[in-house]
Amino acid sequence: MKKLAILAVLAAVIAAYLVFDLGQFLTLEGIKQLVTQWEAFYADNPVMVIAGFFAAYVAVTAASLPGAAIMTLAAGALFGVVTGTILVSFASTLGATLAFLSSRYVLRDTIEARFGERLKAINAGMERDGAFYLFSLRMIPAFPFFVVNLVMGLTRIRTLTYIWVSQIGMLLGTVVYVNAGTQLARIESLSGIASPGVLGSFVLLGIAPWLAKLVIGLIKRRKVYAGFKRPSKFDRNLVVIGAGSAGLVSALIAATVKAKVTLVEANEMGGDCLNTGCVPSKALIKSAKVAAMMRGADKYGLTPTDPQVPFRAVIARVLDAVKAIEPHDSVERYEGLGVDVVKGYAKIIDPWTVEIARNDGGTQRLTTRSIVIASGAEPVVPPIPGIEGSGYLTSETMWDAFAQMDTAPARVAVLGGGPIGCELAQALARLGSKVTQVEMADALLGREDADVSDLARSVLEADGVRVLTGHKAVRIEDRTLIAEQGGQEVRVPFDVLLVAVGRKARLTGFGLEDIGVDTAKTVVTDEFLATKFPNIFAAGDVAGPYQFTHTASHQAWYASVNALFGSLRKFKADYRVIPAVTFLDPEFARVGLNEREAAEQGIAVEVTRYDLDDLDRAIAESETKGFVKVLTPAGGKDTVLGATIVGAHAGELLAEYVLAMKHGIGLNKILGTIHAYPTMVEANKFAAGNWKKAHKPEGLLKWVERYHTWMRG
Repeated sequence: MKKLAILAVLAAVIAAYLVFDLGQFLTLEGIKQLVTQWEAFYADNPVMVIAGFFAAYVAVTAASLPGAAIMTLAAGALFGVVTGTILVSFASTLGATLAFLSSRYVLRDTIEARFGERLKAINAGMERDGAFYLFSLRMIPAFPFFVVNLVMGLTRIRTLTYIWVSQIGMLLGTVVYVNAGTQLARIESLSGIASPGVLGSFVLLGIAPWLAKLVIGLIKRRKVYAGFKRPSKFDRNLVVIGAGSAGLVSALIAATVKAKVTLVEANEMGGDCLNTGCVPSKALIKSAKVAAMMRGADKYGLTPTDPQVPFRAVIARVLDAVKAIEPHDSVERYEGLGVDVVKGYAKIIDPWTVEIARNDGGTQRLTTRSIVIASGAEPVVPPIPGIEGSGYLTSETMWDAFAQMDTAPARVAVLGGGPIGCELAQALARLGSKVTQVEMADALLGREDADVSDLARSVLEADGVRVLTGHKAVRIEDRTLIAEQGGQEVRVPFDVLLVAVGRKARLTGFGLEDIGVDTAKTVVTDEFLATKFPNIFAAGDVAGPYQFTHTASHQAWYASVNALFGSLRKFKADYRVIPAVTFLDPEFARVGLNEREAAEQGIAVEVTRYDLDDLDRAIAESETKGFVKVLTPAGGKDTVLGATIVGAHAGELLAEYVLAMKHGIGLNKILGTIHAYPTMVEANKFAAGNWKKAHKPEGLLKWVERYHTWMRG
């Protein structure tokens, strides 16, 4: 009954507003007329007018009716700046609180009963920072105030907190609007509009959000940096921790714009990609592909032969490739570009101080205006009983182990069915190892569409890999991996156990926990790649959400530019178009949506496919396995939402779709672009042609046919 009574009162207020057409008075012209009529009465009865205005203002805001802003202008015109500000400040807070309490009492229990689990995180955040969130919304109204009142009522923020924060948060806007009202009341002609007072009021209205944003920023910075003393001057503009892809690019950008930058790296320059990841794995994959081509030479009309694989020489070639690229990322090169490179372990002491335990035994402390954390990621090792004593290898440790082997390991168990596991399983199988791949999920490359996952499995099995999907590794004993499926155990003996179940951000040892940088699975950053400290940024694998070398470089631009120039302008990191390639043979490449993701997100799409067994160049090179699959919006638009390519050189073919998505180029323009013949990239044009055929104007073509018939007489 109490809830019904509240609803009845609100309904009565709203009904009165509509029936008596009170909205006509809550316009600029209406308020000016009322002010003119009431000025004399106010002079004789100030208390009565103030009380009546206060009650009306409270009613309008409590019922969430439009017109509060106009009434605030009226307060300035009728009562002046001081009285008007006091009157509106308390009336608006009281009205907002009544709306807040009405929402809480009438709706909150029902909402929580239905969406309780989803609201837990919101309520936890409100309990921690609710006052700051509310203050930000009051100072910089991202949503209309009536929406803030109603939504806040659904949260667990304390009523007293809501009252005092609203009172303070709305004060600046109230002063600006009341002051504008005092000037608007004096406009009698066009010349009045150009008076200094009126223009000044409009200027205040325009800059109020900026002033509010500045105040919020200052309050936030004061809160975040509480307990830390900022240096009066700095040794560096930027310190970058980690010399992988993200760190190298961040340092290079800083040096290019003449900032004083120090790059700290404890191990090898170039990070995982150069030393243990992208470069050596692709060199190994190439050697393995040549071995496979020798075995399958009859596909090209040649006599097949079983290759001799001097494994130590193969790995030596892999390491030579790393050494050939090393100068690109070397200390000498970066010092020549203006970067101060320090070999050692960096630890953040406070938001502006980095301590370096140098590899030469010394210790160095640097103060810096900004920091970029680019510490990368490391392999995940699952807690399987017996794994610690198994002598397992990862993508980081296997190269040194392989370099000591004269022949490829006879039996290899690969744990993991993602890109790394698949690439290494195929390469080692082609080099002569008997490989068993164990994956807990039901399919390999679990983020891809079913046809892609199925093809990846068939490709691996064709090269002799034993693929066990849906199998969970339960323990390791006597150099045997025991996996389980449906209660049945499968034993996989191995000489080498290769763990490739994923990678995790390197978060420990850098002082992040000591100063309170938020971490979950990665360093927590905002859309500008800043941590909770506005001068500390993160980029690359340590920041997520992607673990690609190219996204690390991409993020590094945003992190370094925002770190160096954020006080002038900041840039939001752009993740709209992220390509990815799995370097199996054939390659698997994708950008944007696939069918699985479109279905999960409820996006209606049209799928266009072109199979490579129809492509002239693919036929000529006996590389006909694969396809191009393009997703466009359902309904006939040619906008590219995503593309998946499986085939030889798929990574290179994908670039055309990456460009198309980045710059809004549709399939019609791809179809209208001349592609050299015969090339693999013609597949993209033919895929666009298939889309065009599916959307040919049948009705128009019938009339065209009649036209040609008529032309023939």
